[in-house]
Amino acid sequence: MPFKRALFWLVGVGLLAVLCDQAIKQWILQGFRAEGPVISIVLAYNKGVAFSMLEFLGPWLKYLQTLLIVGMAVMILSQRDLLIQTYLAFGLILGGGSSNLLDRFVHGHVIDYVYWHYKFDFAVFNLADVLIDIGVGLLLLDALRQKLSKNKSLKAKDQHN
Repeated sequence: MPFKRALFWLVGVGLLAVLCDQAIKQWILQGFRAEGPVISIVLAYNKGVAFSMLEFLGPWLKYLQTLLIVGMAVMILSQRDLLIQTYLAFGLILGGGSSNLLDRFVHGHVIDYVYWHYKFDFAVFNLADVLIDIGVGLLLLDALRQKLSKNKSLKAKDQHN
């Protein structure tokens, strides 16, 4: 895939992630709630990151997150081969991160709404968090695939010698 097409998909996936997450958050802010046996839709404000970590940073957290997102974008854009190979994963990560960052600037905290409560209570999270997790998972799977492919090549080379 050419660089320009990969860049198009990276930006497109990122924008779609932001639009979908923000649309759901607006729906939640307008009062939508649902109670289910496993998952409920609630309204929660998260002033930190995952599991409210780094909450002590207060308003400075949004600037740290901005730095991380800009740094990741610069890194991925400066490495064409990496972008071509991982545009979907980084599109999900950058889009999810940007949507949560937008919340921090607009609301002063992240809007969370998915509450898992079957057999154990879990942190309340949102679509952006799930998209970030999927993106990281895709990166890990790609790294594992590359490692297995490299090991297979080394084994074949050793058997040939």
